[in-house]
Amino acid sequence: MTYQQRLRALLSPTERATFSKLNTPIKIQNYLDHFPVKYFGRKGEPIIKSPKFAIKAKGMHCMEGALVAATALAYHGHKPLLLDIQSESYDYDHVVALFKQNGLWGAISKTGHPALRWRDPVYKTVRELAMSYFNEYFWPEQDRNHRRKTMKAYSAPFNLAKFKPEKWVTSDNDEWVAEVLDKSKHFPTYPARVRKNLRKADLIEIRALKLSERRSD
Repeated sequence: MTYQQRLRALLSPTERATFSKLNTPIKIQNYLDHFPVKYFGRKGEPIIKSPKFAIKAKGMHCMEGALVAATALAYHGHKPLLLDIQSESYDYDHVVALFKQNGLWGAISKTGHPALRWRDPVYKTVRELAMSYFNEYFWPEQDRNHRRKTMKAYSAPFNLAKFKPEKWVTSDNDEWVAEVLDKSKHFPTYPARVRKNLRKADLIEIRALKLSERRSD
């Protein structure tokens, strides 16, 4: 049994009908965009739900969205790849699903953030794609941490196919995925000596990044 077949066998007829329609990265992104951004479950619920339960909850944050996108990619025979973007301790990390078309990399992203979104498949390398997030990756408050850019590292493509699909697609809790991803191989965005030369965000950039597609439920 292939990985694709094992994953499909886990899903209900309704879930298979949903994922069967998500046969391109654009369709997957459009599907994710219909959900509101939800960062935490109700009391007692896991912070990171599996794709099965994130869809049922009718809301998801970036990690859950990336897992749903990875499931859709795997459903259609592609590698379920994640990219983790690590930030400074006072900012939030971000996770996207990676895909490749015509030898070029793109990314599917679930976020209400105006800049940390979908990336068209135009990037020759994963680093090139990851660094497209760098300039707008900062804490959007004028007087906190001096408007510094906060993206400090990005991961190598993280292949979820190394785990059985039942371990992450339909499990009760996927918080372990975030832990393993965070400990996986990462690359610094820049050498330490460069930090002092980074330009602070403009006030107009700060105002722009306060935009949000949807309020969190």
